[in-house]
Amino acid sequence: MGHSRYDGVTRHRPAWNAGKNVGTKRPLTLKQIWAIRFHLDREGRLRDKTLFDLAIDSKLRGCDLVKIKIGDVVAGTEIRNRATVIQQKTNRPVQFEITADVRATLLAWLERRGGSTSDYLFPSRVDHAGHISTRQYARLVDEWVTAIGLRKAEYGTHSLRRSKRCLGPTLR
Repeated sequence: MGHSRYDGVTRHRPAWNAGKNVGTKRPLTLKQIWAIRFHLDREGRLRDKTLFDLAIDSKLRGCDLVKIKIGDVVAGTEIRNRATVIQQKTNRPVQFEITADVRATLLAWLERRGGSTSDYLFPSRVDHAGHISTRQYARLVDEWVTAIGLRKAEYGTHSLRRSKRCLGPTLR
């Protein structure tokens, strides 16, 4: 049941999406991906670069990406070529390839980070046993895209998920 146009309370209330970008966010282009990687390298932000690279490679939702454990990407002393994660939304396993560049970044991050196979790959600063929040991940993505001159309203965490598919074989 809708609201009456004669109802004085709702007459002056703006729509919830007034002035907001709704709908799908844009995927990143290859040039934008390399610009973000260059920015993160230049700033020495290894954790962020690892998170960014893994987001592009895995095409996982943010909630699944932040919950990756070290054991999901490591086998013994080696970084896996392929990893499998159970998706929260569908409760089904999804397998993804970890490319050579991303494996190198992951190795550098794990050497700095330390930890055991049962620890989260991207730990929280607040709760040492927990992982970074999906909200923190979204804030990081906003920061990355604005750092290279893009409007954060046009890009989001789902942009990273869609980027690899849109680029085709040039990035894979």
